[in-house]
Amino acid sequence: MKSKSGKSLKIFITGINGFIGSHLTEAIFTQTDWRVSGFDMRSDNLDELLRSDNFVSFKQGDIFDKEYRAYIKKQIKWCDVALPLAGIAKPAYYLKKPLWTFELDFEQNLKIVRACVDLGKRLIFPSTSEVYGMNDGGELLEDTSPLTVGPVSKTRWIYSCSKQMMDRIIFAYGQERDLRFSIFRPFNWTGPRLDTFEDAKEGTARVVTQMIYDILNRGGVTLVGGGSHRRSFTWIGDATDALLRVIANDSGRADGEIFNIGNPANNCSIKELAETLIDEMKRIPAFSERASRAVLKDMSAGDFYGSAYDDMRDRVPSVSKIEHTLGWSPSTPTKDILRMTAEYYAHSGVL
Repeated sequence: MKSKSGKSLKIFITGINGFIGSHLTEAIFTQTDWRVSGFDMRSDNLDELLRSDNFVSFKQGDIFDKEYRAYIKKQIKWCDVALPLAGIAKPAYYLKKPLWTFELDFEQNLKIVRACVDLGKRLIFPSTSEVYGMNDGGELLEDTSPLTVGPVSKTRWIYSCSKQMMDRIIFAYGQERDLRFSIFRPFNWTGPRLDTFEDAKEGTARVVTQMIYDILNRGGVTLVGGGSHRRSFTWIGDATDALLRVIANDSGRADGEIFNIGNPANNCSIKELAETLIDEMKRIPAFSERASRAVLKDMSAGDFYGSAYDDMRDRVPSVSKIEHTLGWSPSTPTKDILRMTAEYYAHSGVL
């Protein structure tokens, strides 16, 4: 895959060791001749990738430390495209560490946005489906759906507000300073390496990893509010295919655009998700016995998260824009996503 100019692209990624960053880098090396540099606090998801000749630079460190600012600016100057993927994307942290969530997701990433403006580099920014807030009716549209969140006292919305403000700032830089940008909004991307079992042990993992851990170690799944809330789950392989198209930017079609990247066909309740996951884990020999004994338990949101929690009932993306603009559509059903994710943990020898 080439850029619109036909040249091999140079990509700089912060948060490269994370779920999205590591899978995206793997897809880049498998499907393109692009070169990558990266920054993150850890490198455990990059062991094989770091051996690639196209991995030109990696620095391990904390983005808050001033000593790494020169390295980050140097990599932005080197690259064609910057992807600031470093961020907090776990609801448990929005509640426990709201200031940290804001400082990382907004303040640190704003520095990268401004560096791209100053150096004339293209920016691809990870927004979130959470910017759509309390919308509950029908598919969510990138350019017309309202972005309405809950009260200030419900601190889980600090993540959504941080991302939404960044979206608006990036758009304004595009208007006033000619920043070339694309924004993408992930809808419940799922797959291997989403979270660790250490996260799940502490109760801070996202839903699928947390469920797998709880089925294996706690006898079942706790359904917050009975598991009636609905989400649309997206296979990470489908998602990175979409990102590659955004980065390649054929004929400049992604410039200045916001894209939902999700799978509306995979919309289901959290209870339905748990039931399907248990069925799939029963088919995996290493997990079968424990999955067969798993039970579903209800708990109120207040008891599980505390009074600062708030949530939307449903979240369904429209993907017609990215389909028509870049020719992408998702293909992996929820059942297959859960099976492949559970198999990853089975092969990792977690028991």
